[in-house]
Amino acid sequence: MAGQAIRMAPPAALPQGRDAGILDALAHPVVKIGADGMVAFVNAIAEQFFAAGAATMIGRPPADLVSFGSPLVALIEQVQATGASVTEYGVGIGGPRMGEREVDIQVSPIPEEPGAIVAMLQERTIAHKMDRQLTHRGAARSVMGMAAVLAHEIKNPLSGIRGSAQLLEMGVAPEDRHLTRLITEEVDRICKLVDSMEVFSDKRPLAAAPVNIHEVLDHVRRLAATGVAAGIRLTEDYDPSLPPVPGSRDQLVQVFLNLVKNAAEAMDKDGGEIVLSTAYRPGVRLSVPGNADKVSLPLEVCVRDNGAGVPADLMPHLFDPFVTTKAAGTGLGLALVAKIVGDHGGVIECDSHPRRTTFRVLLPIRHTPSMHTAGDDGDARAQ
Repeated sequence: MAGQAIRMAPPAALPQGRDAGILDALAHPVVKIGADGMVAFVNAIAEQFFAAGAATMIGRPPADLVSFGSPLVALIEQVQATGASVTEYGVGIGGPRMGEREVDIQVSPIPEEPGAIVAMLQERTIAHKMDRQLTHRGAARSVMGMAAVLAHEIKNPLSGIRGSAQLLEMGVAPEDRHLTRLITEEVDRICKLVDSMEVFSDKRPLAAAPVNIHEVLDHVRRLAATGVAAGIRLTEDYDPSLPPVPGSRDQLVQVFLNLVKNAAEAMDKDGGEIVLSTAYRPGVRLSVPGNADKVSLPLEVCVRDNGAGVPADLMPHLFDPFVTTKAAGTGLGLALVAKIVGDHGGVIECDSHPRRTTFRVLLPIRHTPSMHTAGDDGDARAQ
């Protein structure tokens, strides 16, 4: 239950020196606050979570890491005052650099260091990603059935209408030919829309091959720099040690080019910036159709922009078909992105706030005999 406090057994003191590497290996942010009330230690994941380096956070009060009035600060002060450990679930916290997050928070005193406490945060978005992904796949399946009906019931009659309009054009007065051309143009527009939907009815199995995700992103960046994102700053923040992705290079190019195009259209070119980033996030596992075992999704690819953001009322339906804010848009772009990511066994989600919108894609990696099994997520990089 949200806001429910649970007493916990006090933990041992935090590891020091080289043993701090144990905390760096954890998949959850850990922050130690010293007896003086200042941050004394953060693990590697905490740096990523708060979007700040350890050198920036250590020596500062916890209130500097989050927004004013954050529940995290209140919990820390409560533990400092009472000496009793607490856990709260479903707590919303945010900050100027990290955006808004929903987390479970565990705060405990350190008996060996009077006055010192440790806080561990567990982000709750993983379960939400799973729920949203199932919704996205269900929406895509609905469009598949609709596309099959449209292709059969609409395209054939449209061909006859177009042919008839072309025949009529030869017999009408010159001043009326614009009417027959209007018919053919509108028929072509409808056919194009139906063609764009037919891709959802493609049920052929994915022809997966090892794909270097950085080559895909570099190709997307070059295409965007001379096209959809011309005049917008495109930057990269890559983890160079990532192993290959099992999938289709062309389809992955389509996914990230679409995301970059959406980002570019959501901002002004003056001061606009799009960041392409990759990272290795062990610990995320998902059950996918056709696979009895849970699939590890440690490879994270993000497309972040500093545009106006996604309207709050559209966020729950962002990957549904026919949802768009563009006057001339069809609303099929992100639905297709969700389908392709799902076909690759991955997950896509969006976090959007003014001046910071992030589309995050989590993908599996390609396992080879020289790599550990999926159960050894933390060691499953290419050797």
